[in-house]
Amino acid sequence: MAEVLLLHHVLGKTKGIEEIAEQLRDAGHTVYVPDLFDGRMFSTLEEGLAFVKGIGFNEVTARGVRAASELSRDVVYAGFSLGVPAAQQLAQTREGARGALFFHACLPSSAFESQWPADLPVQIHAMSSDPFFVEDGDIDAARELVASANLAELFLYEGKEHLFTDSSIPSYDAEATKLVIKRVLDFLA
Repeated sequence: MAEVLLLHHVLGKTKGIEEIAEQLRDAGHTVYVPDLFDGRMFSTLEEGLAFVKGIGFNEVTARGVRAASELSRDVVYAGFSLGVPAAQQLAQTREGARGALFFHACLPSSAFESQWPADLPVQIHAMSSDPFFVEDGDIDAARELVASANLAELFLYEGKEHLFTDSSIPSYDAEATKLVIKRVLDFLA
């Protein structure tokens, strides 16, 4: 079974994030979900982004990276939107990574000090018309990563919601998330 470091999105460590972690645990995986916001949660993207701007995007990423320092090195790094930069940095640069799961975001591999390890498995999940994923260039970064890696998959789901996997917020899409979880469990197996 896999050990997974799961990094939350801009709304914080929500009930929906905890539910995803619990589904992975129910399948036998060990899942760590650090709280990068020290207990704060937000009800809108705007509120969450205002908080993140106050502490700095780099600080949020650094908190995610620090969370990994207490874990073994053979971890699967998972990030939801704002959690992706730290998850991607760890997967791409920390020796021993077992894999990566990116939800709702992807950065160019050139954002980090080394290229994506060609044989490191990764899945990227997003909605095909999510304006953050499409208009901010994440879809291009995801396609570039898939083209350059041997074990990379990009899954696009019909719709335009950004955080569609979080059951505790209005953008939740139960059917799409069910398929995401199936694919993630197959990946972790």
